[in-house]
Amino acid sequence: MQNLAPGSEGQRIRRILDANLDRAREGLRVIEEWCRFGREDAALSAECKDLRQTLSRYHTPELRGARQTDQDPGTALSHPQERDRQTLSEVLTANFARVQEALRVIEEYAKLTNTELSETAKALRYRVYILEQALMLSPRHARLQQLQQAKLYLVTSPSDRLLEIVEAALKGGLPLVQYRDKTSDDATRLTMARQLQALCQRYGALFLVNDRVDIAVGANADGVHLGQTDIPMELARQILGRDRLVGRSTTNPQELERALAEGADYVGVGPIFATPTKPTKAAVGFDYLQYARKHAPLPQFAIGGIDLSNIDDVIQAGATQVAVVRAIMEAADPEATTREFLRRLSQREQS
Repeated sequence: MQNLAPGSEGQRIRRILDANLDRAREGLRVIEEWCRFGREDAALSAECKDLRQTLSRYHTPELRGARQTDQDPGTALSHPQERDRQTLSEVLTANFARVQEALRVIEEYAKLTNTELSETAKALRYRVYILEQALMLSPRHARLQQLQQAKLYLVTSPSDRLLEIVEAALKGGLPLVQYRDKTSDDATRLTMARQLQALCQRYGALFLVNDRVDIAVGANADGVHLGQTDIPMELARQILGRDRLVGRSTTNPQELERALAEGADYVGVGPIFATPTKPTKAAVGFDYLQYARKHAPLPQFAIGGIDLSNIDDVIQAGATQVAVVRAIMEAADPEATTREFLRRLSQREQS
């Protein structure tokens, strides 16, 4: 343990960490049992298990050795609400609160003894929030809520380092990834989509597939992004199921009206600047962006040639959600670049 507090103070901090690691792991096991046997959801069960196992790696013999149950005044304390659960929802809500509170305690006290554990607890706490949304809300509601909150959207381009780049961006806080590959064969695309979906799930990010509804289904993606010449949105929903997200690219008010009429969950707005990703599309500039802001009551991602050199202008023009390709895919440091994009987007939100 690093930065260890001296003497009895250090021992007491170990007791706090031990107690809260126990509390968090116990609460997660309660939640996991419902994911496994109640919902029969393999993905949610796996997420619970990974959270528990991550915590168990930090629950060292040194911390367990600090335990003094017979001297703990809290063992005799109880509250009527702890003894009385009327519904399944109350059981799950209570255990989510238990886990989140324990992780916050670990995060704060581990700053004094083990900064790695502190950072891990912080990251896990956000994953537990997302797990709670997925379990307590309908799958569609949970996805829509994540979509609404997503400020930055990465559209991938082919790369020998694709998984490495995407994971770096996810570590930087990236909340949404779209897999776009127009050239690889279907078997390669399906394999890559499945790997990206697993990565996004690990980091609590949404994962979408460009154009290919069949690949999205095969990879258990959160949804699909459609261009103007792709299949009708209603057909995409029939294939995907009503819980998944469907977005549409738009370049003008007429295309926006069509997307709204079809019931799109979000729209892409652009290209704002000229971009080699869409060489046949003329830049729409800020006029259409501002039109969309005024007329579209749904998430809208400004896209097209946006990078750190012009993001402030895009934000100033009214964008609150932004999609990028080369700015992250070709960045020397995708994680740092992602953090900087999110910092600037958050600054605007707070101003």
